[in-house]
Amino acid sequence: MTASAKIQVPDNSLMAELLGERDENLREVENAFDATVHVRGNEISLGGPQAVEAAQVIEELVVVLERGESLKPAVVRRSINMIREDERPSEVLTDRILTTFRGKPVRPKTAGQKRYLDAIRSDTVTFGVGPAGTGKSWLAIACAVRALQAKQVERILLTRPAVEAGERLGYLPGDLMSKVDPYLRPLYDALHDMVGAEQMAKLFERDVVEVAPLAFMRGRTLNDSFIILDEAQNTTPEQMMMFLTRIGFNSQAVITGDQTQVDVAGDRSGLHGLEKILVDIDGLSFVRLSSADVVRHRIVQDIVDAYAKRDLQR
Repeated sequence: MTASAKIQVPDNSLMAELLGERDENLREVENAFDATVHVRGNEISLGGPQAVEAAQVIEELVVVLERGESLKPAVVRRSINMIREDERPSEVLTDRILTTFRGKPVRPKTAGQKRYLDAIRSDTVTFGVGPAGTGKSWLAIACAVRALQAKQVERILLTRPAVEAGERLGYLPGDLMSKVDPYLRPLYDALHDMVGAEQMAKLFERDVVEVAPLAFMRGRTLNDSFIILDEAQNTTPEQMMMFLTRIGFNSQAVITGDQTQVDVAGDRSGLHGLEKILVDIDGLSFVRLSSADVVRHRIVQDIVDAYAKRDLQR
């Protein structure tokens, strides 16, 4: 069945951005659907069996542009995937968490990331579980910085189990910070991207940001804090319980992990089976991210899918 649709783009500058260089954005939409796209002036006409779906993508992209966001081919591809899943790209792609010190907006890039952010905003404890490249740690750091800037918390605490990923690093010289630095470097890098080197140094000097191995959490009560436990798949069940019972008043915790990258001895991951244990607790949520939420190079998504397929065959 053939359908048709027409879209009136408000002005020429929006049209130029919508089309992209050599019309690459529009071609991306046309190739994704069984539809033909024609542009005349500020009007876009679509025809074909999937003209309505293609038109929805273009209408959403216009809204994204009107709200001051930019379009790249990757954004267009993600918008196409969202429309196929009955999601609204304009609601996902314009949800800014904060602006970095370089003026770059931090926002979700997929519907899964938007659900993750919404959970962090509404719940006391949020588990973000998914493969590499889905932005679990990056978005958690952004939310922590935003909470600190809004004076919702007094400090940020970053922790991670000191488990080596399949290779022995041997003795590490120096003080505590030097010893845990290799394990927490991804969190440092994300924080640096958010606030810059100068502000980051000040936060550490004033103990507004604290970094500690997971083992150092025992016996503490963490009040007025935004706590991030990274690489949680490498906790033991005992460590996970210990960490979760550290959360004090006016605090929030985000726990991130990838259950396909367990390095803890004996495969005793603190994440394994945890959702069934905690399922009925109010204010606690699990958000599952997938290869569809990978925002690195496109090949990373293919690699994640290939490993997932192998695991299913096993």
